[in-house]
Amino acid sequence: MLLDRRYILGLCGLGLVCGFHSLASNKIVPTPQQMKGPFYPEEIPLDSDNDLIRVRGKRGIATGQITNLMGTLYGSNGLPIPNARLEIWQCNAFGSYTHAEDGGNQDPFFQGFGKTVTDSYGRYRFKTIKPVAYPGRSPHIHMRIVTAHSELFTQIYVQGEPSNNRDFLLNMIGESSARESLIIPFESEVGRLNNEIVARFNPVVLI
Repeated sequence: MLLDRRYILGLCGLGLVCGFHSLASNKIVPTPQQMKGPFYPEEIPLDSDNDLIRVRGKRGIATGQITNLMGTLYGSNGLPIPNARLEIWQCNAFGSYTHAEDGGNQDPFFQGFGKTVTDSYGRYRFKTIKPVAYPGRSPHIHMRIVTAHSELFTQIYVQGEPSNNRDFLLNMIGESSARESLIIPFESEVGRLNNEIVARFNPVVLI
């Protein structure tokens, strides 16, 4: 069963969940490392830009709450990091990944994976959907961050989601400040059209 496979693969990845230490000199807490997960694309799709709600060549938009995921990437010295590669991937509004190993309901208009590069001020932006739960996991978005000197896999969670308290991967992070840094608001913002919401995530990588 798919649930069993996901659960087993998740347990196999628990060793990738790291503990954290705050940097005493400036109180900056590095973003927690989390497992890559079994549904990272086997092959990067041809359409893999930072707009996940549309697929090139198809007329229509993804099902789900349209979300503007944005923020600034910082180093542990507190300075923004330009020209870093960021990737995100997540399940669709029906709880299925765009992946050969996930045979669930597919959304032909949801890209499932996207990538971008931080600008000269370390800023990034994705247009995607608000993540939903699937059996065994709280809603989350996977993120990979690649800089000139490091690579980080992490996951982003929805503030106020009750299932966060039961998510085994999230709660493997013992340091509360590190764990809470992954849980962010997904909320309305004045001036956004079509009921779009905003999620701001400012990851910090060790340098």
